[in-house]
Amino acid sequence: MAWIVLIVSGSFEAVWATALDRAQGFTRPIPSIIFLLAMVLSVTGLGYAMKSLPTGTAYAVWTAVGAALTVLYAMITGTEPFSVARVLLLAGIIGCVIGLKALS
Repeated sequence: MAWIVLIVSGSFEAVWATALDRAQGFTRPIPSIIFLLAMVLSVTGLGYAMKSLPTGTAYAVWTAVGAALTVLYAMITGTEPFSVARVLLLAGIIGCVIGLKALS
């Protein structure tokens, strides 16, 4: 269960990172509210997962999931350029997360 919560929490990290960009310095209320809610959910889930997973592994997986999904979303929406190199690097991040799961 901790792994599922951790992956979902990492997904919320991508939500709050994207919302933070769209909040434009907290001048836009809806993205600012989404940022705050997603951040609370993300960190709360990380804390829950860390009750039963090693801290380093949990934090690495959480940040990797969040970073990978943030970049992937930005490439899909066109706010960041798409390239084969970026996709391969994201696959590397995901592969490392799978490796951490397999070893813990």
